[in-house]
Amino acid sequence: MTLENDEDLNGLKAIGRICANVLQHMSTAIRPGMTTAELDLIGRRMLEAAGARSAPESCYAFPGATCISVNEEVAHGIPGERVIRDGDLVNIDVSAELDGYFADTGASFTVGRSTPAVERLCRDGKRALWVGLKSVRAGRPLAEVGNAIGEFARKNRYTLIANLASHGVGRSLHEEPTEIATWPDPQEKRRMTEGLVFTVEPFLSLGANWAEGGSNDEWTLYSEPSAPTVQFEHTVVATRNGPLVVTLPG
Repeated sequence: MTLENDEDLNGLKAIGRICANVLQHMSTAIRPGMTTAELDLIGRRMLEAAGARSAPESCYAFPGATCISVNEEVAHGIPGERVIRDGDLVNIDVSAELDGYFADTGASFTVGRSTPAVERLCRDGKRALWVGLKSVRAGRPLAEVGNAIGEFARKNRYTLIANLASHGVGRSLHEEPTEIATWPDPQEKRRMTEGLVFTVEPFLSLGANWAEGGSNDEWTLYSEPSAPTVQFEHTVVATRNGPLVVTLPG
């Protein structure tokens, strides 16, 4: 999507704020002993109260209002009877639609006591996201986002999942530009245009570089090789003045 007027911007900001508020509330509600289905229900009720629809559910018939991935699950985890335990690494991905506009956001959290390495991974995952966001500016090569994140990962001795990319968003959950690498990609030749709406969502890991499907269901993806992995995501608009992040709580 490319923003064409103030109506587009206001619509995007409205759903972006809703997604961010849902993510924030879900993150504060995580407790050892609750199931991922119970956590998802909190998000569903907040979306419904705001008049918004879950994007994965409405667009792809995903079996949940939000995606909740735990430990070995790297993305698209289905909310269910899995019990969240002390020390778990939990990723929540919230995307939704309101009045024809879509936004997408996500973050990873440790539950209770975790290892220093995983705590640091969470902190650096958020830093990697903002390194990528600071590279967003109309007129610049789109590859600068992945290059910046890749350099951050290299300097801090992390790996990046290289088959889970960022994507255009706004009028649908996934749209042009598709497959925006959050790792260095010499084949990327596109440029960011004024008003272009897309996500930035690096998957930073302690050793994994790929995401693979499993045998339990058709949705959940697992890190390969198996290693703690975090995802942090915002929906952003490219402007001549830099990034305009729309998925901030408020």
